Amino acid sequence: MKKRQRLTGAERRVQLMEIGRAAFASKGYEATSIEEVAQQAGVSKPIVYEHFGAKEGLYAAIVDREMDDLVARVSASIAQGTPRQRFEDAVLAFMAYVKDEPAGFAVLTRDSPTAAARRGLTRVIDDLAQRVGDVFRSEFERAGYPSKVAPIYANALVGMVTQVGHWWAAEGKAFSTENVARHVAALGWMGLRHLPKDPVPPGAKREAKRRG
Repeated sequence: MKKRQRLTGAERRVQLMEIGRAAFASKGYEATSIEEVAQQAGVSKPIVYEHFGAKEGLYAAIVDREMDDLVARVSASIAQGTPRQRFEDAVLAFMAYVKDEPAGFAVLTRDSPTAAARRGLTRVIDDLAQRVGDVFRSEFERAGYPSKVAPIYANALVGMVTQVGHWWAAEGKAFSTENVARHVAALGWMGLRHLPKDPVPPGAKREAKRRG
């Protein structure tokens, strides 16, 4: 019988994170136990604790890794091209992650009582919005809009893409991710292209002036 090769510390950490990711994605945080992760990895519970401290530590490490992967994909997609190309490519990159890494996306979007989970998807949206915000800011300046409002639209659009990804993963797989991404990109970009310089309705302006 061939002796099983012993994993290095780094290899064991990756193995535990892969097993943990699948368990958290399938069952959620509360229903997943360290015992289960250890058993599937063929190690004792103290080994898991040695690498991550506790279940929350394992979960936080998985959330951070998935978030880094998603942000890296989207950041690379907006590195070059026209503003519209970069925006469309960012949406495509996001949807590709949803398709390629369903367990990772499930971990990022599942509800959990832990601080790590609460900051997971929020940090994804914040980091992506910050990166694509530069694209919006430059386009706003070119079109004569106040660039200081760019973060509002960046966060709104990234949040929209995140929600669509969640919908597709749950019930939208009759559509290809490429098709969905094109629709979302068209909606977002057309909205940006036709923004009013001042979104306050004329009637509201008159009322505010009358009261002022």
